[in-house]
Amino acid sequence: MAVPARKTSKQKKRSRRGHIKLSVPAMHYDATTGEYRLGHRVSPKGFYKGKQVINETKKRR
Repeated sequence: MAVPARKTSKQKKRSRRGHIKLSVPAMHYDATTGEYRLGHRVSPKGFYKGKQVINETKKRR
């Protein structure tokens, strides 16, 4: 059975894991509602590309 000749250092181990991290979602300012929202998604008030696509009175389930 193969056994490593030396212990792997913390720096070497962490450099391999450099790509494993959380990414911040791209938030965009929506001038219509004055809020921030995720790109390509309907705002909480129901606006998309400056037009209202969902009425606030109509609740989605």
